[in-house]
Amino acid sequence: MNIYSAISQNKWKTWLIMILFVVLITTIAFVYGKAIGDPITFVALAFIISGFMSLGSYYWSDQLVIATTGAQEIQEKDNPELFHTVENLCIGDGLTMPKVYILNDPSPNAFATGRDPKHAAVCVTSGLLQRLNKIELEGVIAHEISHIKDYDTRLMAIVAILVGFIAILADLFMRNLWWGGLRENNREDNRTQGIFLIIGIVFAILSPIIATLIQLAVSRKREFLADAAGALLTRYPEGLASALEKISSDPRPVKNASNATAHLFIANPFKGKSTGAWFASLFDTHPPIEERIKILRSM
Repeated sequence: MNIYSAISQNKWKTWLIMILFVVLITTIAFVYGKAIGDPITFVALAFIISGFMSLGSYYWSDQLVIATTGAQEIQEKDNPELFHTVENLCIGDGLTMPKVYILNDPSPNAFATGRDPKHAAVCVTSGLLQRLNKIELEGVIAHEISHIKDYDTRLMAIVAILVGFIAILADLFMRNLWWGGLRENNREDNRTQGIFLIIGIVFAILSPIIATLIQLAVSRKREFLADAAGALLTRYPEGLASALEKISSDPRPVKNASNATAHLFIANPFKGKSTGAWFASLFDTHPPIEERIKILRSM
């Protein structure tokens, strides 16, 4: 597999998953609306709430992520090597220079966030700077810059909102059943409504789980794509492969990482919690490091 085929393959797989996400949301909204007998009001209310959530995530997600991790912004004088690495790779890729942050944590890791290349940030841990050499650091930064260039940071913010949206739909549906009751219809309509009611209850239980699985699947595909795009930028896949080996060999978790931010990191920040079991691996935020390294070294 070469770099270009890896990029192409992961792009269409991600779009396929996103289409499935849209189909899932549309189906859920339709079923819930039919079940309560008032689909227009229910769907309209749900979309208004999700619209406000989306706007908040779009404009302030990067600030929230940085604030929750406790990372500190740096300037050129604070760490010239890191700053120039980010700057040079951005120049080579034709990107606006993002803000640069360092998270004081001994666990080697990194992440990128922001709604677009003009409003983006790259963050590395102090442990990463201590363990990686210059070539390996370039590989990691190129990976994170690729996330920004491909708008992965925006995509994952949108996906997170879609997951939250589905959870809100389920909650609104169950609350409406509990407090609002069902709209009275004729006998035939009641029979149909009863069928949708049963389906709706099943959806309310399963849809948040399914949405989370789709979110994690998107995250894993974007990691493969960023690996390939980062290798294309540096023209040296071994740099990133070697960096991933060092990152994965360190057993320490990132202290300020959370379930809400774990998918942003270049590697799972909760060290030791991933598993090779097929079903359990569906809930992993990242693809297996071994597989990523194998692909990089085959390019």
